[in-house]
Amino acid sequence: MAKVLIAGGGIAGTITAIALHETGHEPVVHEAYDRTAEGVGAFLTLAVNGLDALAPLNLKDVVKGLGFDTPRIKMRLGNGREVAELPLGGPLEDGTVSQTVLRSDLYLGLRDEAIRRGIEVHYGKRLTGARETGDGVRATFDDGSSAEGELLVGADGLRSRVRRIIDPQAPSPRYVPLLNTGGVAEGLRLDGEPGVMHMTFGKRLFFAHVIHPDGGVWWFANVPRKQEPSPADLAAMTGDAWRGDLIRQLAVDRTPAVEIVRATREVYRPWATYDFPSVPTWRTDRMVIIGDAAHATSPAAGQGASMAIEDAVTLARCLRDLPSIPKALAAYEELRRERVEAVVERGKRNGDSKAAGPVGRVIRDFFITRAFKNPPEEDPNAFMWRHRIDWEAPALG
Repeated sequence: MAKVLIAGGGIAGTITAIALHETGHEPVVHEAYDRTAEGVGAFLTLAVNGLDALAPLNLKDVVKGLGFDTPRIKMRLGNGREVAELPLGGPLEDGTVSQTVLRSDLYLGLRDEAIRRGIEVHYGKRLTGARETGDGVRATFDDGSSAEGELLVGADGLRSRVRRIIDPQAPSPRYVPLLNTGGVAEGLRLDGEPGVMHMTFGKRLFFAHVIHPDGGVWWFANVPRKQEPSPADLAAMTGDAWRGDLIRQLAVDRTPAVEIVRATREVYRPWATYDFPSVPTWRTDRMVIIGDAAHATSPAAGQGASMAIEDAVTLARCLRDLPSIPKALAAYEELRRERVEAVVERGKRNGDSKAAGPVGRVIRDFFITRAFKNPPEEDPNAFMWRHRIDWEAPALG
């Protein structure tokens, strides 16, 4: 049994802790913030491959109880024309379909489950440094404290400190020219089946909405922006001015988007989109990065949380089955790198179609329409959803 220090107490770090605990290790989570993530974040759709990976940890039903079924998507153009209705990944053998859930609810459900299983979590522990000590690693935090273990897992997100410790020359995240925003509208009566995700490639914005079983409307929008915004730029995009700007851009389309935005009490302040085409170095003998720290992908892939779950389960399998930590980390990278880089690339392609200019939009709409009139035999996104991890099978030797 190894004592594993985990930097980052979000979704990736918490699932990693649960997976390691399941295989007999002693995970200790160190979260930078001195408070929990209650009420933080928008919503996400957890794909079937991520849900399937949760099953051996006895977490699939926990997560399913937090959100609602999202089995299909309907795709439209800004002129209101529906061009396709597709399954959102297809069901698992037991009928499970993709789930849409508030990020904060997912975090709280996982956190409570980690605590129930006796996993140690420390808040207010922002990692500042780490060094290997031969047969282990020593981590230091900005409050002056330190911790020692056999392994350090960096689940500390896009701006990962562990990534920089492993490789001071690690690349910075790549800006994808889109801003993200969204919200929850109340008091509307929209036509449509609850749980079906409606996606519109509008003339100016990409807009998606889904009707919650309770009648509320959850939505998000992608706003093209060529220049990377500063924190001050993003902070200024709030209130009635931000809502009004969205409404003006959405008003040119034949969709219920304007009505939805007007019925939203709080429109989320936007955040920028980033990804990593490739992070050259994921590990040393006693440190490794997972999730967004290693391979952040555009939300257009719909795979961010699922990739983190797959990472956590794969890492736990490798540490369970390989004879040493260095060999386990090498096997983990071998099993994961090709897949996650393919997902990042697919997310970038999907996102590019949302940021097309005036001429590009005409071309995009033409090819979208043609593609669904004569669909390919294989959905180019299918490889993301069909991936399965055999928990019982031994990891690479």
